[in-house]
Amino acid sequence: MSRIALVDDDRNILTSVSMTLEAEGFEVETYNDGQSALDAFSRQMPDLGVFDIKMPRMDGMDLLQRLRQKSSVPVIFLTSKDDEIDEVLGLRMGADDYVRKPFSQRLLVERIRAILRRQEAIASDEGEVPEETQVMQRGELVMDPLRHAVKWKGRDVTLTVTEFLLLQALAQRPGFVKSRDQLMDVAYDDQVYVDDRTIDSHIKRLRKKMRTADAEFSAIETLYGIGYRYNEE
Repeated sequence: MSRIALVDDDRNILTSVSMTLEAEGFEVETYNDGQSALDAFSRQMPDLGVFDIKMPRMDGMDLLQRLRQKSSVPVIFLTSKDDEIDEVLGLRMGADDYVRKPFSQRLLVERIRAILRRQEAIASDEGEVPEETQVMQRGELVMDPLRHAVKWKGRDVTLTVTEFLLLQALAQRPGFVKSRDQLMDVAYDDQVYVDDRTIDSHIKRLRKKMRTADAEFSAIETLYGIGYRYNEE
């Protein structure tokens, strides 16, 4: 049973999300500010943290910074829709993903499961390595699933779990088209409903991040009404 630390100053979120996570088989510890969570982490570290960014005493950014001094435990940020700068900063500081408020609790559960699966793959790195966890190189792109690392032309690119999965799905077969439905299955499994626009938004952010490493990045092609294709450069 994985232990999840839920840190948020909104008691309604603490109550409702903890009930959902417990129903899904997780053990949940709740904290209403960063300092109380950090104190508890010194005694026992969780398997994953879900942190609100804006909190009293110690906010999510400060909590993540303190946590990264002694642990690489995965962290998901809860952000408001206007916190894009905080999202980017949080990812650079070492957050693994973010979910915007108001959010689907089912989506949060699936994001948590995706990250924990990755952690389990790293912990059990024995014997034959499955294809989906091997380092993949496609032209200037290098992806290391076990380390959740992406390089483009030798430059590091920080991606969320969802962005990583989408890029991996496209790059595995250069030149082949992936429909939006296929990409939704890759990113969210069968339990989460998202519409086409959600995938389009992820692809837009993915391109934007790749272009921070290379302003000329154009490897992801849109085929209007069909889907997306990765063209190896």
